[in-house]
Amino acid sequence: MKTFTERQAQSDQFFLLAGPCAIEGEDMALSIAEHVVEVTTKLNIPLVFKGSFKKANRNRVDSFTGIGDESALKILQKVGKTFNVPTVTDIHEVSDAEKAAEYVDVLQIPAFLVRQTDLVFAAANTGKYVNLKKGQFMSPESMSHAVSKVIDTGNDNVWITDRGTMFGYQDMVVDFRGIPVMKSIAPTILDVTHSLQQPNQSSGVTGGRPELIETIARAGIAAGVDGLFMETHHDPSTAKSDGANMLPLHLLEGLLERLTILRTTVNQIS
Repeated sequence: MKTFTERQAQSDQFFLLAGPCAIEGEDMALSIAEHVVEVTTKLNIPLVFKGSFKKANRNRVDSFTGIGDESALKILQKVGKTFNVPTVTDIHEVSDAEKAAEYVDVLQIPAFLVRQTDLVFAAANTGKYVNLKKGQFMSPESMSHAVSKVIDTGNDNVWITDRGTMFGYQDMVVDFRGIPVMKSIAPTILDVTHSLQQPNQSSGVTGGRPELIETIARAGIAAGVDGLFMETHHDPSTAKSDGANMLPLHLLEGLLERLTILRTTVNQIS
């Protein structure tokens, strides 16, 4: 993470967590990473490459869960070494923390699990950065407790990520009033793509509104988020997980160009 933190210090831009929802194979991961690294380097955006090594929170028993834990983690490790970027993956069980920490730089706690003390402690005790997804059922203020659990282990490397709040049964809403509240607790990231999910559809497959990705991202930058989180794929329609709310990879550069302009403007008037 040293290079990443150095880039953060030298950049006046937001940082970015981006990549596919799940690691589907080596070629796809390396190809997506190559494109994202090229774009973010050009725009001076510090990058953490994202990919889930397994998907444990599926709606249906026949949903894709992964290509095998070790295989996916080794691919994430290869991405990090090939492109000299830190990597992040989510963990779901206490035993995942130590296993994943051997391969990645940031351990992410899913929103539904962020109140699981043993899981948060296990991630923090690895010494890695810990990215805490705000529960869809939690207030911004309540994230102070999850952050305190990480810091109490002696690990100060902690982020909060907002991924929307479930005010209704089949939709998410981002309450931008929470951004400054969470920023007062820890560096705060806005998960743009998951905030546009539409869960609990009758089909059993989560829906989404990807046409609003830029709207949510722009609002997040205007509200002062430290970072953005986006899932992206060459062809979201064929993605094995969360394709309904992902950003097509070919749209990434144009979107990030516009967001960097907005961030520069926000910096000038802050």
